[in-house]
Amino acid sequence: MLYISESLTLSDDEIDMSAIRAQGAGGQHVNKVSSAIHLRFDIHASSLPYACKERLLQIRDHRINSDGIIIIKAQQFRSQEQNRADALQRLQEMIKSSMIVVKKRRPTRKSYGSIKRRLEHKKKRGHTKALRKKVIE
Repeated sequence: MLYISESLTLSDDEIDMSAIRAQGAGGQHVNKVSSAIHLRFDIHASSLPYACKERLLQIRDHRINSDGIIIIKAQQFRSQEQNRADALQRLQEMIKSSMIVVKKRRPTRKSYGSIKRRLEHKKKRGHTKALRKKVIE
């Protein structure tokens, strides 16, 4: 059971995890042990709310393929259990970030007073510069 928030949880049968061999250097041990975790999560078939699914599918992330499946490969740690926990945590963070609704920006207007003050300042500045000219006789 993966807890996303107080009201939202995912059951274990929605998340498909398989152990694979980790990439990179590691000596003799690396060829014998499958310590990396390959996590697959189908967004369309999940029990997530509709709005959350839509926001997840709109995210531009290389971990989400065109079929709407999140693929996370965890191989940071040497133990399979730590990699499993890491993959689940990354999935949890991804879903949590999609649940945050971004507030739409409402453009503001300049106040009448600020416009008036700016124009007054421009007039004063122009007058000051005009006084620097040579006097014509």
